[in-house]
Amino acid sequence: MSSARVDYVAPWWTYWLHNFPHINLRFEPIDHSFQPSEENYQQSLIFLGCVAAAGLGLNLLCLAVYLSCLCCCHKDEEEESKKPGSCCVTWSAVAAGLITCIAVGVGFYGNSETNDGVYQLSYSLYNANHTLGGVDSLVSGTMGGMKTGLHQHLARLDEIFATRGDYVQTLQFMQQMADNVIKQLLGLPDWAGADVSLASIADRTATVEYYRWLIYLLLLILDLIICLLACLGLAKQSRWLLTTMMVFGVMTLILSWTSLGAGLAAAVGTSDFCVSPDKYLMSQTKGVVGADILHYYLYCNQTLSNPFQQPLTIFQRSLTTMQIQIQSLLQFAVPLFPTAEGDLVGIQRLLNSSEAGLHQLTALLDCRGLNKDYLDAMVGVCYDGVEGVLYLCLFSVLAACAFTVMLCAIPRAWRQIACRERDYDDIDEEDPFNPRARRPGSQNPSHANMHSFCSYSSSMGSQSSLHPPAPAVSTAPMSHEYMNQTALFGGNPRYENVPLIGRGSPPPSYSPSMRATYLSMTEDHSRHFGNDFQA
Repeated sequence: MSSARVDYVAPWWTYWLHNFPHINLRFEPIDHSFQPSEENYQQSLIFLGCVAAAGLGLNLLCLAVYLSCLCCCHKDEEEESKKPGSCCVTWSAVAAGLITCIAVGVGFYGNSETNDGVYQLSYSLYNANHTLGGVDSLVSGTMGGMKTGLHQHLARLDEIFATRGDYVQTLQFMQQMADNVIKQLLGLPDWAGADVSLASIADRTATVEYYRWLIYLLLLILDLIICLLACLGLAKQSRWLLTTMMVFGVMTLILSWTSLGAGLAAAVGTSDFCVSPDKYLMSQTKGVVGADILHYYLYCNQTLSNPFQQPLTIFQRSLTTMQIQIQSLLQFAVPLFPTAEGDLVGIQRLLNSSEAGLHQLTALLDCRGLNKDYLDAMVGVCYDGVEGVLYLCLFSVLAACAFTVMLCAIPRAWRQIACRERDYDDIDEEDPFNPRARRPGSQNPSHANMHSFCSYSSSMGSQSSLHPPAPAVSTAPMSHEYMNQTALFGGNPRYENVPLIGRGSPPPSYSPSMRATYLSMTEDHSRHFGNDFQA
């Protein structure tokens, strides 16, 4: 039967997914055919979800081992603050950000494709539901007109034509034709059950798809926001932000693996249906619709005969015969029985409306309309739908990889930030080489009121005398007092550069004789300063 299919061909990815191992929870292989009501088949789809859960457990275990090794590994603080470690964290953050952006892009495309496929399925189901509802409405309307309206008109005419046996026989013959039409209409399949089933399936499908699309959209936005905030925390070196993003990263990692399991199970189950949809539909409609009728609508080949051709032909012939009889009665009986004209005209209108309904019924029962809806539904589900689900699975894998890299990089960054802050806090506040000491805002206010060590020297003057003088251009030679101060303060730039402010010439160079004089003066000054300090 499958070899006769010329319009619908399942895509290659459905065959690839259909060949996935189907194993129940007892680890027993089962048939790959689509049987959603069978317990073993349901367990095979649940088994795919369990595989994703096992992947999540392995991923979390690897992260736990990595974090344990990172916490237990005691490195030197200098090694923790080296540039290669920072570069490793930086490149890890860049890689995680790029993978997240790619994953979000793939996820948006897959979510849109899946939504388009499911929307096409729902639209096709609604169209098929409208067609079957139209068939049922026409059949019920025609049967109602034949049973009630025609019967009432024939009963009144039978009283009017009671004295004419030939006219009474004509009315009886028309009643037989009407019964024959009703019989043919009763032979048509009852589409009422299928009408309700298609409408309910379309409604449930649209509702589930709306929530599925919304959940994936929120997940995509959440992944993007967490990635951006994690990168912001690394750039700002904010430990509380990194800790928060690490918690959300673990949560998003769990959601990624969960969506992977659900998407994989949905893709495999849908592919099992797409490989042989006719087989499943025939099994579901068995006892409701004949196999020849379903075969006619599924394949719609020119070589297949219309199973409704004979009932429709008999219907048409009966209506034509009844119209001929009514025309004869209008022509010959009305001059003799004027009161019969109203019922005869009513029957004629009823037959005309039944004929118009017959043409509509013939068009609706043709296979081309329902077959087009069927093919559109299959293309929507098996092409766009399954393809979109595969892209969503790829998104889940990429997101899991990105957040795994991120969760590996955040603890290292957090530890480097902590080490740098600890090193910064261990620096002596009174160290003249401390960067804090050179910042006016970071010095302790109490230190500003402390007297300098030079205040103990009467020859050096007070500390206030050491403030730099107003800029002035001078060509006078350097005084002995400035040289002594320079020697005392060890060449501190704060004092050494004071006389040079505003100078237009470079510092003077000294000859060997001048250096000897400078050294002797320094020794005398040191002895003098020591004697004063002892006194």
